[in-house]
Amino acid sequence: MPGRDELMPLQQVLDELGGVSRRTFYRWRELGRAPACVKLPNGDLYVYRSDLTAWLESLREAA
Repeated sequence: MPGRDELMPLQQVLDELGGVSRRTFYRWRELGRAPACVKLPNGDLYVYRSDLTAWLESLREAA
């Protein structure tokens, strides 16, 4: 489907962030500093690629 956003599992997000640990990512979530996540009923977290990109851009602007 054209224009459909990729839903990335948390491990892929961590890998793309250079190997950030799961613990660090969950801490960022607690502090409200992580990208928006989708939590499935089984507890797995996913992030839309567009949300990850927007989050990274917001960090660049704040730096």
